[in-house]
Amino acid sequence: MTVGLDGSAVENALGGEVPLTCPVVGCAGVLGPWGWARERVVRGAGLLRPRRGRCRSCRRTQVLLPASVLLRRADAVAVIGSALVAKAGGLGHRRVAAQLGRAPSTVRGWLRRIASVAAAVFAVFAAAAAQLGVEFVPPAPRAEPVAAVVEMVGALARAAALRLGGSSSPWRLAAVVSGGRLLAPHGPDLGSGWRAERNTSWLWAGGP
Repeated sequence: MTVGLDGSAVENALGGEVPLTCPVVGCAGVLGPWGWARERVVRGAGLLRPRRGRCRSCRRTQVLLPASVLLRRADAVAVIGSALVAKAGGLGHRRVAAQLGRAPSTVRGWLRRIASVAAAVFAVFAAAAAQLGVEFVPPAPRAEPVAAVVEMVGALARAAALRLGGSSSPWRLAAVVSGGRLLAPHGPDLGSGWRAERNTSWLWAGGP
């Protein structure tokens, strides 16, 4: 589950001050504190030790990822997003890797994965736009799936900003809406991602 970058806000939510709703479909419970996940270093985001929460109703536990990272990725979402933007601009994976200081195989893996899950990304982002009630016209179909995803992320960020006010990094928005699963093996899904009635405040987590 993806939350904001402000640790005190997460703690307040887990303490019930601003209840954090369980993301499990069909569960209306709230999360309480339940220890911490394994500590690790994420390139571009620093040392990460995510909080864990446990639902007081269904008893399932959730790792609360900050909006700066994706599930099981060693690089921050902003770094991965930069790679996708560069690829959409016409660069090959080796040049993108050189620009970012990452291994070509790592960047190639990102690009292949986002291409394979593009349809799931489109479905989840379109659903998020509908839940927000924004006027949202998805990008026209394109032969290049990476470019289409980049355009989709930008379009939703602009639409959400118009509806809610404020601004935020489009890639942090992508992390929140996808539930951290933007590059998961099967991509994000409608059941595990962000829902408007649940945690709208996390959309602008961490500022621009």
